[in-house]
Amino acid sequence: MSADFPNLTVVMHPLVQHKLTWLRSVDTNTDSFRNLLREVSQMLIYEATRDLPTELLTITTPITQMDSPVISGKKLCIVSILRAGNGMVDGVLALLPLARVGHIGLYRDPETLEPVEYYFKVPADIAERQVIVVDPMLATGNSAVAAIDRIKESGCPSIKLISLLAAPEGVANMLRQHPDVPIVTASLDSHLNDHGYIVPGLGDAGDRIYGTV
Repeated sequence: MSADFPNLTVVMHPLVQHKLTWLRSVDTNTDSFRNLLREVSQMLIYEATRDLPTELLTITTPITQMDSPVISGKKLCIVSILRAGNGMVDGVLALLPLARVGHIGLYRDPETLEPVEYYFKVPADIAERQVIVVDPMLATGNSAVAAIDRIKESGCPSIKLISLLAAPEGVANMLRQHPDVPIVTASLDSHLNDHGYIVPGLGDAGDRIYGTV
């Protein structure tokens, strides 16, 4: 966490930063981009779930009986902000295969940069689950704020956000609107340009995932 943004954790592990370099590169093709994003998503969810509660379970090893920790507490739900968030879901589910998955469809109005919702589908018991929202880019933060507004309206009290990249403007927006929501990212980039894109960034994550550049 930083002094400026107590809601933010930047994962500086060398493997994360190495893979992020190739995600940024314009020379990385669509297939490689998808694979890299899946791998980095696994590393970010590893960090985001560091504080999951555990309890002891009595098991028998080939040698003896022992009490060993297992995850306890509320079940998890991964909520993808469409469409780019779907590029992170497979990587997250590789480590959390029993998590439910919800989707929130938002697009950014090119004139106002404000989010417009077109789809919302989450598990009926989301209020009883810990929610992790995934979206590769935290730019203005407006989409993340709108998504978390909707999730909180569903009664969910425990929410985290995972983004591949974040801009200071987006992190500050989240801190103002949802100071209780921790953010985990691989990089806090410099700023947003006049079109609301993260600089240096990696371009439009959705276009690079789906080859629609």
